[in-house]
Amino acid sequence: MQALITFAAFLLTLCIVVCFHEFGHFLAARLCGVKVLRFSLGFGKPILTFKSKHSATEWTLAPIPLGGYVKLLDGRDPQQTIRESEQSQAFDAKPLWKRSLIVFAGPLANFILAIFLLTSIYVAGVVQLPARLQAPPLDSVAASLGIVQGDQVLAWRMQADNDFEPVISWNALRWNVMDAITSKEGFVLRVQDPSGRQFTTEFLPSQLPSMSSSGDPFSQLGILPVIPPVSEYWNLKLDPMSACRYATRRVYLISKVSLRLMAGLLTGESSLKQLGGPLSIANMAGRTAQVGWQAYLAFLSILSISIGLLNLVPLPMLDGGQLLYDAWELVSGKRISTSLQEQFQKVGFILLISISLLALFNDLQRYFSP
Repeated sequence: MQALITFAAFLLTLCIVVCFHEFGHFLAARLCGVKVLRFSLGFGKPILTFKSKHSATEWTLAPIPLGGYVKLLDGRDPQQTIRESEQSQAFDAKPLWKRSLIVFAGPLANFILAIFLLTSIYVAGVVQLPARLQAPPLDSVAASLGIVQGDQVLAWRMQADNDFEPVISWNALRWNVMDAITSKEGFVLRVQDPSGRQFTTEFLPSQLPSMSSSGDPFSQLGILPVIPPVSEYWNLKLDPMSACRYATRRVYLISKVSLRLMAGLLTGESSLKQLGGPLSIANMAGRTAQVGWQAYLAFLSILSISIGLLNLVPLPMLDGGQLLYDAWELVSGKRISTSLQEQFQKVGFILLISISLLALFNDLQRYFSP
């Protein structure tokens, strides 16, 4: 039964994230006057096809659920024959800003989806774990700074900032600390001890752990939450406008941290073992779906952010690669030739397959190693 829930949650997750991403491309293309030939959910030979009498778009469902695509009318495609009356509806006939908008609309849709999902959670109300700390390990940074069992984190700021930001929950504190670690900036906590005394404690940049280390950075810092009785949890519930603003800030923060972690994979500052593939996604989708709809939507929002950021990587075959071509065209005043783009596509395909295999290898190690 658990395997069935995991599989169903995995398919639903991919369907939602992929559909929103591709619908971003689709909507932008339609708004820019580009004819959409096909909207496909999944790859491979279509198993279901639908086309209405009043639409030029063919809607298909394919058997490989690891993505999707939107096929546009494009004069660069040798397999397409474009009638003279349709020339103005071709993607390659549009000005640069419209082509770039269509490409960028996919990742943008993922960020919008994440904001919508988090907003829904905050409007409905979500249980929060207080930012109360447990006794830090003796060799941790927090222990050396005098943090003890039961200390409550009230506010936070980066070392270079002047104003404190209230810390409303452990989850909020966790992402703020990740922001500091990935940016290699020190931070300051305003803390209240069990007796009610308030003080500030400063974590210097030199004391922050590296994301490439095998240990848990929060354990190394000594910032770990107390798990209190259920009666001490509290419910965060916001009105729609406040929820949308808070969700937007959360998406921005999560995007910053995720982008730095992705960049760290290239520089060696983040471990390649952090890469997760379809098994990790399926496992998390199944586990969060069993916890409840709020946990599942939170996972879905983080995955949507990750997909949006991944597609902005300037790699051929990704949206970021096309945007890089557009940037070259903007600077040089001429387009990269179709033949050169095809060569780049081959290189990009090899790189994507290599990354996918590495992520799958990490998955297999996590779930099948003794």
